[in-house]
Amino acid sequence: MEFGRVQESELDNIDFSLPADPAFNSIVLNGVAVKNPKVYIGCAKWGRTEWVGKIYPPKTKEKDFLQQYVQHYNSIELNATHYKIYGPEGIQKWAEKATGKDFLFCPKMYNGVTHFGSLKGKDVLTTEFLKGVLAFGKNLGPVFIQVSESFSPNRKNELFAYLQSLPKDLPFFVEVRHPEWFANAAIANELFSTLRQLNMGAVITDASGRRDCAHMYLPVAKTFIRYVGNSLHSSDFTRIDEWVNRIKYWLNKGLSEVYFFMHTHNEATSPDLTVYLVDKLNKECGLTLQKPAFIAQQQNLF
Repeated sequence: MEFGRVQESELDNIDFSLPADPAFNSIVLNGVAVKNPKVYIGCAKWGRTEWVGKIYPPKTKEKDFLQQYVQHYNSIELNATHYKIYGPEGIQKWAEKATGKDFLFCPKMYNGVTHFGSLKGKDVLTTEFLKGVLAFGKNLGPVFIQVSESFSPNRKNELFAYLQSLPKDLPFFVEVRHPEWFANAAIANELFSTLRQLNMGAVITDASGRRDCAHMYLPVAKTFIRYVGNSLHSSDFTRIDEWVNRIKYWLNKGLSEVYFFMHTHNEATSPDLTVYLVDKLNKECGLTLQKPAFIAQQQNLF
């Protein structure tokens, strides 16, 4: 992911601390820890050739990448659906790779709906998109809707009307990027209050050059975090430590679901950061999440 990228020389000058929770969250979190919260960790794509010989066995063919991916993670932020509408047949083939596993595909809304023209008149495209992803069946996680960085609060009525039109029986998370959504407290509160009324979540994006997108709002008792690391820069690990502390706090306050997706500017390093993340979450939150097993580690077992 290139969003929020800065020069490596700038990283040491950025305040990566997470904002305090807005008072808004106390309305959503009831203060009582959920007994068995659902925590899903993954990346954005399974088709990473850089992972062959790292977490995928040497000589793994691309057609087998997903089969390998599901051995290491329990979810994926599915960006492929942002660029093409897939029919049920293709989706079912992907879902079959996760048969018998507690694995969720979290598809990103097709960009023909969200990034080109108005959100008005997109009923047919939205229906075709949803018809496809519903074929994931029990392996369908939340759908996330990202509008473009140029989509400002001036178009809020358009956004709210579109979100209102979506099925009420599917979970959705919404990501906005235009700075004006976050610069004005009244605008931010209207956005997140509307999402709460619609029972939709808000995507939190933690990127170096866009600290405002790490807004910490929880319209529902669930969170969807898109973390953008800097390819194993030292700050990546201290930032993850902060996230683990915040997630632990939220879980103790009643957060029921966590979706945490790892991005790095050099995706070869994403598995390394997810290993660090999972180890920390398991230790601090008493979880038993799976983590990627590196090929060298597997070979050392023998």
